[in-house]
Amino acid sequence: MAIRVAVAGAAGRMGETVCRAVDAAEDMQLTGRADPALSTPVAEVLPNADVLVDFTIPDSAIANAREAVGAGVHVVIGTTGFDPAQLRGLTGANVFVAPNFAIGAVLMMQFAAQAARHMAKAEIIELHHDRKIDAPSGTAARTAALMAEASPTHATPPIHSVRLPGLVAHQEVILGDVGQTLSIRHDSTDRESFMPGVLLAIRRVGGLTESPVVGLERLLEG
Repeated sequence: MAIRVAVAGAAGRMGETVCRAVDAAEDMQLTGRADPALSTPVAEVLPNADVLVDFTIPDSAIANAREAVGAGVHVVIGTTGFDPAQLRGLTGANVFVAPNFAIGAVLMMQFAAQAARHMAKAEIIELHHDRKIDAPSGTAARTAALMAEASPTHATPPIHSVRLPGLVAHQEVILGDVGQTLSIRHDSTDRESFMPGVLLAIRRVGGLTESPVVGLERLLEG
C-alpha cells in the first residue's frame, strides 16, 4: 500500500520540489498540499495522510507537528531555526527532523566531526539563498555541535553566514593546525539533491522506535 503524503509549505520552492518527488515515487501518493498561498490549512490535509512533510517556517513547523501527531500522522520536518526539543513528549505518531536532507551534507558533517578530533581549530562558512530566514543555518549549527561533541576540549567553531541571490545551499568547514589547513565543503546546486533524503525519511519515520529523531545520519546508520 502506498504511503499517503501531505506537504506543508507546498507552494514554496522546497515544497514544490517535494511534491514532485513524492508524486514520482512508486510507493507514495501525494494526498494534500497545505499552504497559506493555496488557502489550504494543514488541518484540511491531515485526514488523508500517513505522513506530513513540513518545509515552512519555525513557528508553523512546531504547530503543524503538534497538530499532525495529535491526529496520528507522522511528521518529517525540513524546516530549520527552532529547537527540536520543543517537540519532545508528543505521543500518537513519530517526528523526524533533519537540518539537511542531502546525503553529501551528512557526510560532510561526519567528516568534519572526525577531523575536529585531530586539528587545533576550525571555522564554518555557510552560504544560502537570500530568502533563507534563519542564520546560522541548521546544517551549520548541527555541524558545530557535532564537532564540539567529537572534540570537547576545543571551543565550538565560529559560524559565518552569507545570504546572496544565486546560491542554493553551501557549506565549508576550514580546519587549521601548525603549517596546514583542511577544507571540507559541500554544495547543493539544485534542490533535487535533498529529495533522496526526504523520501528515505518518509519511508522510515513510521518505524522509528523513539521520537523526535534528529539528523539524517540516524536513518543512514540503520
